[in-house]
Amino acid sequence: MTSYLSIGDFARATHMTVKTLRHYHEIGLLEPADVDPHTGYRRYSTRQIPTAQVVRRFRDLGMPLEEIRTVLTASDVEARNQHISAHLRRLEDELGRTQRAVASLRDLLTPPASEDTPPIELRSVGAVPAAAITATIEAQDGVTWLQGALGELFATMAGQGLRETGHAGGVYEDDLFTVHRGRVTVFVPCDGPVRPVGRVEPLLVPPAELAVIEHCGSPSEVDRAYGALAAYVSRHTLAVDGPIREYYVTGQRHTPDPALWRTEVCWPVFSTRVTDRDSAAQSGRAD
Repeated sequence: MTSYLSIGDFARATHMTVKTLRHYHEIGLLEPADVDPHTGYRRYSTRQIPTAQVVRRFRDLGMPLEEIRTVLTASDVEARNQHISAHLRRLEDELGRTQRAVASLRDLLTPPASEDTPPIELRSVGAVPAAAITATIEAQDGVTWLQGALGELFATMAGQGLRETGHAGGVYEDDLFTVHRGRVTVFVPCDGPVRPVGRVEPLLVPPAELAVIEHCGSPSEVDRAYGALAAYVSRHTLAVDGPIREYYVTGQRHTPDPALWRTEVCWPVFSTRVTDRDSAAQSGRAD
């Protein structure tokens, strides 16, 4: 003899809410064994408890309702297992994506520990006044143009009695890398406003948050530093739109030997870590 349960008792027996059972009835997923035509009261058979438990378990595992319906109405065990296996593969794919996202976020918050990681600094720089020259150039002419522009800047500053207040630098728009022709600005920070002369103009170099790697040697080999920096940024920081910067710590005006030149390559980032410079600044404000 078949035993029947009210919707409330069936909800308790299956750990489903009454609201959920009503919804499953409406969509035809789990219909009551009997509905009173006068009162609308739903009654469920005790034989439906295993089916309800299967539905609840699959929902807990994230299976869509339509797919649960397909599993329940499968013609045989093999067909049913094919649908379950398909959902398992989706869960595994989602787990892989979640694990990669977790690793990515962990990398953002945790400094790399590998000894093979090149020395890279996260640096915040403020706005600085500078003398600058801007032009659109071909990538193949970059080194020659840079040396000529720097020579003109240093000569102009000397002629106007201005003193350098930081390393000379360059700002490189993306087109120079992507189509090998683009806009470049080379600048030298100085202690006063430069008067425009020839190609030289005053410039306020904007502030930025940067990931910085130092390249030692000839500019012809700087691509290795760019590659290492790009790999670091992709794993450990959030890259942002903005031009690449370079700072020329040691260059042709310091020594004729390219092997001794030192260039800082700087990638714009959104930093998620407090740098040493930031900590020092915060400590100074607190004092």
